[in-house]
Amino acid sequence: MLSSRRLSGLLLVVVCIFTGCSNYPVRHLASDASLITIGKSSRNDVLIYLGEPDSQRMVSADTEQWVYFEEKKSLFQKTPFVGKNFNPNGYGMIVITYKSDIVSDCRYSDYDKDEFGWAGKFRWQDKKE
Repeated sequence: MLSSRRLSGLLLVVVCIFTGCSNYPVRHLASDASLITIGKSSRNDVLIYLGEPDSQRMVSADTEQWVYFEEKKSLFQKTPFVGKNFNPNGYGMIVITYKSDIVSDCRYSDYDKDEFGWAGKFRWQDKKE
């Protein structure tokens, strides 16, 4: 019979294996976007809230965009060791536009893998002309 101390240790190991314990930061772009205030947040504020962007581009001489991107991991993708073999459930993205170091626009968009599954399911598409 297992002692309660050993049982709790075993339970902790099992939970870590199935939940994918890790020490890398996790992004939650949908909630992170709410921290940005258009017309008030600066580049430094955004760096504090979101960290370094995944990509940057200059739109004009005084306008720049930063893009933050995340995969929505499926349950199987979160599984240690084999998770990398599975596809994500979708993607999230924030595009932040700066004019002279102040946020002038902040847009969050979300895509689920099944979002456009309906597109190929119309009978009129089967007609051969």
